[in-house]
Amino acid sequence: MSRLATIALCCLPLVAQAQPITVSDCDWQSNAQNIPEPWEAHSRTFANGNVRLTMLDTIEPALGWAWLMVQSPPEQDWGGRQCKLLGLDGAGFAGMKFDTLNADYDPSVGLMFSLLVDVFNPATGDSDTLPLWLTLNQSTGAIDAKLRHD
Repeated sequence: MSRLATIALCCLPLVAQAQPITVSDCDWQSNAQNIPEPWEAHSRTFANGNVRLTMLDTIEPALGWAWLMVQSPPEQDWGGRQCKLLGLDGAGFAGMKFDTLNADYDPSVGLMFSLLVDVFNPATGDSDTLPLWLTLNQSTGAIDAKLRHD
């Protein structure tokens, strides 16, 4: 095996872990038909109903079907809340365990959430389950998200 091929194979797990979490404006993925049934098991509200997190299932792509939708302040010019999608490197996650969603609040940071998501690992050909951590500043609408690799 060539030295370059060996280096490439050794680095595959690092490449999988380095994929950035993307936070983008809601698009076709946020269609209501993509909320898995029962809706009440895949959507939760926080901050007196001002913030909603919803799991979305777009079916395809097979390794990127699961998205997290965040609806939150600040309100848009037309009066609705901002709507953001969280995915992995421009696609969804390979899976999501929405029932693991936890929330907390720190006045210096904002709302803090964590839940388990599945991330495809090309080195193993399988998915790794990793915690997704995100913070939401309701004043600015800023969302910071990252995967935690132990």
